[in-house]
Amino acid sequence: MYRPDAVVVVRGDFLGQDWWDALSSHPARRVTWMYDELRRMSYRDETLAQIGVLATYSALDAEALRSRGVQAHHVPLGFDALEPIRARPTGGVTLIGARYPSREVALRRLAGAGVEVTAFGRDWSRHPVDVLRTGAYAHPGVRSGRELSRGRAYGAMRDSAATLNLHADQDGFTMRTFEAAGVGAVEICDRPDVDRFYEPGAEVLSYGSADELVEQCRRVIADPRWADGIRARGRARTLAEHTLAHRLRRLEQLWA
Repeated sequence: MYRPDAVVVVRGDFLGQDWWDALSSHPARRVTWMYDELRRMSYRDETLAQIGVLATYSALDAEALRSRGVQAHHVPLGFDALEPIRARPTGGVTLIGARYPSREVALRRLAGAGVEVTAFGRDWSRHPVDVLRTGAYAHPGVRSGRELSRGRAYGAMRDSAATLNLHADQDGFTMRTFEAAGVGAVEICDRPDVDRFYEPGAEVLSYGSADELVEQCRRVIADPRWADGIRARGRARTLAEHTLAHRLRRLEQLWA
């Protein structure tokens, strides 16, 4: 039988009570790290109370859990700096991720303003296999590509003029927040509170309206020298503070 010294559970809401009982009886140090909002998970209150130290990417969830007596801490996601970046030259602006309605609206707005834009992902893709397996028969109205491996996704972000980081119903920041800046892309984020991690205008770009998004994209394309400064500073900040190695060191502090 394998007897670890430490256990990191990632999300963990689909693990049964037998798992938590076994872990509770084991001397290993442990922490559970949640990368989604609690409202989207299936934890019972009694389970949250017994599983020990929790870390969550949602600052709001961390605060709410602490008010209920749970040992909860805010630990944001990060960039996997060990993943090799595979070149994926892509002109214009890219988006890599799920096809949410709000994202489709934003991309159509850019395309309508003459900005070259490409969306990658299985539910954007017009490949017959992807259309059949996702049921996304309606054309997204922008150029699209198939789902990319992580290494190629990193390359597509880095090798495009800019890449979009557009959130849906999330209060935590996605992995893309740190990946885009970490690979050396010009990241354009839809949340001004990204200033918790980066300096907007210097390390990443953020916007508050559709017109501002169009303006940011046009400037990036028209002024690559300025954009290169964003790339360099965003990547340097990420490697200094926001890699998964930084997050794991924080988790180690929690289980110590």
